[in-house]
Amino acid sequence: MNAQPAPITALNHTLDNEPQQITAPLTHSAAFLVLTVKDDEASLAKVREVLASTDDLIKNTAIREIERTFTCNVAIGHRVWAPLVGSTPPRELKPFQEVKGATHTAVSTPGDLLYHIRARTMDLIVAFEKNLLLAFGDAVEAVDDVAGFRYFDGRDLLDFVDGTANPEGLSLPEATIVGEEDPDHAGGSYVVVQKYLHNLDAWRAQKTEAQEAIIGRTKHDNMELDDAPADAQKSHKTLCTIEDADGEHEILRDNMPFANPGRGEYGTYFIGYTRRLWVIEQMLERMFIGNPAPLHDRILDFSTATTGVTFFAPSRKVLADLGD
Repeated sequence: MNAQPAPITALNHTLDNEPQQITAPLTHSAAFLVLTVKDDEASLAKVREVLASTDDLIKNTAIREIERTFTCNVAIGHRVWAPLVGSTPPRELKPFQEVKGATHTAVSTPGDLLYHIRARTMDLIVAFEKNLLLAFGDAVEAVDDVAGFRYFDGRDLLDFVDGTANPEGLSLPEATIVGEEDPDHAGGSYVVVQKYLHNLDAWRAQKTEAQEAIIGRTKHDNMELDDAPADAQKSHKTLCTIEDADGEHEILRDNMPFANPGRGEYGTYFIGYTRRLWVIEQMLERMFIGNPAPLHDRILDFSTATTGVTFFAPSRKVLADLGD
């Protein structure tokens, strides 16, 4: 499972396995739209038609902004892969696996399609979602739709910088895009999403030093703190660092804060893209069960996971071919 496949570079990609815009730059605004698909054949046919027209829907929106920051990735869940795509699912694709620790649980929730929509401003995102849902009609139901925003200095609502560990350069596609290890699905990427709600009152009641020990970084200047001993409580940073004999296995996070102050809701929407689904699964096991158990990630004492869904974002050609 952990064998290192050949590195991925831009030269590995052709029109047959060109990825979606997985590695696009981070943006100021984003939306995470999760849909379920009705099971009747008419609905499945309509969904195939809309998925095949994804590029056109994106172009029709992106052209309206001169800076061209608008991007959208669409991903498909295990439940509908066979009826929609008609092929064997990607090697690791399966429903999100609930992770139940002694204190906290990473819940599994419904979701057949994910639209991860990014732009500089929300107007483009709203326009795209409106046209997308009009195209789908009653073939789908929205089960989650979260609007995210970039907070001060790239921080989350816990006031710590988020995404520092993201890969860069050639290591970015290598960490996120499936290659020759699963040739039928080359150019795709596994995607995991979770919505976390924060108890900000309890978090702010902690001293800065305690918060820093939980996160594993300094609050002011984002410097890494030393790892704890093997048998001690680990920080969030350490628990989410997955290493083996082949080295460190990175993922791409494009997490976004979200909020509804009138309802007292403040949270982080986690989205992770990876070439190897097992990496994110191991991160979640270490967070919720602990390493060693039962020393769970103490960030979970202040952040509750309310959703959890796994998808696969196929290459652009796979989506386009659904219209044939």
